[in-house]
Amino acid sequence: MTKKDYLKTASIATKVVNIGIDTDKAHGAVMPPIYLSTNFSFEGFGKKRTYDYARSGNPTREIIADVIAELEGGAGAVMTASGLAALDLLWQDLPNKRVIVPHDCYGGTQRLLNARTKQGLINVEYVDQGDDAAIEAALSTPAGLLLLETPSNPLMRVIDLEKLIALGHKAGARVAVDNTFLSPALQNPIKFGADFVVHSTTKYINGHSDVIGGALVCTTPEDVTLYRWWANCLGTTAGAFDSYLTIRGVRTLFVRVKQQQESAQRVAEFLDQHPAVSQVFYPGLKSHPQHALAARQQNGFGAMMSFELAGGVEAVKRVLDIVELFSLAESLGGVESLIVHPGSMTHAAMSPEAQATAGITEGLLRLSIGLEDADDLIAALDRALAVT
Repeated sequence: MTKKDYLKTASIATKVVNIGIDTDKAHGAVMPPIYLSTNFSFEGFGKKRTYDYARSGNPTREIIADVIAELEGGAGAVMTASGLAALDLLWQDLPNKRVIVPHDCYGGTQRLLNARTKQGLINVEYVDQGDDAAIEAALSTPAGLLLLETPSNPLMRVIDLEKLIALGHKAGARVAVDNTFLSPALQNPIKFGADFVVHSTTKYINGHSDVIGGALVCTTPEDVTLYRWWANCLGTTAGAFDSYLTIRGVRTLFVRVKQQQESAQRVAEFLDQHPAVSQVFYPGLKSHPQHALAARQQNGFGAMMSFELAGGVEAVKRVLDIVELFSLAESLGGVESLIVHPGSMTHAAMSPEAQATAGITEGLLRLSIGLEDADDLIAALDRALAVT
């Protein structure tokens, strides 16, 4: 049996490590080479090779596209310059402009959606997707696209993928799921019927906080062709070096996420018992309202959480002034632990009214748990919370 045959039946974690390995025919390089050329020669007049111009296609970009499509169980993936660029592809060919979106979606997503609505490209409608009556009312009339985000950013609300995807299809909508927070290591929306999966590959898929990127995973070859055409047309495809770095990062996705979520569970349990903390938002806690749902549709609870300080914004300022190990920085999913104040950072593009509706308060902090020792992270938080 050849290695290629063996990998057909191997686990997805094993496949991810091995995709592209030892495939170089020129020199036998174990790791696939990076192709930085912006253009590729023709064999002769009218004899185009597989690639001609790097915006349209690049062999390095093809490898990471294959990896992510394999991870999500899709027909193919479109690699873009950022997660928002991947999201922006979805309405380029949308017959019905009505787009239904979570009321508490990522602030950058909301900024993009509002801008496209102002241009007349789409007509966005924000709905509390955890409210059965609200989502059923919104989907009682036809829609072009239903965008889901679970767990939500930053309050870690979990929605029923199977139920909402079915409702979206009943309304005639295509359904896209932002799977950035969990990554394909912990959640696979296509298994529940999603038409598209969107990623900011900047986060867990790359995992090293050194490259910006995005991916749109499609379930049909026709959609792969269509959205690759749009990405090329708009000029939003990922570059070769960014693709190379993401290939490097994704190989360790499963081991990184395993360690990160084990530490996250311990950190969440510590915060849940701390007197300075009024509430912890982490699906791994049995007190989380969607704990059972998360356990059923996810392969783990992830390494993202948020918590509310009893002392409000003044306590936030004191904690952020002295907290150790956690860098005060946006983004998530890297090897390093991060702390964020959503109201003034990741969700600052949202109006105060929109933040209030989503439940984002001045006393809310969000954590991305990295690969540091869990005892050290807990000790750092304990020292910081002592000043509140």
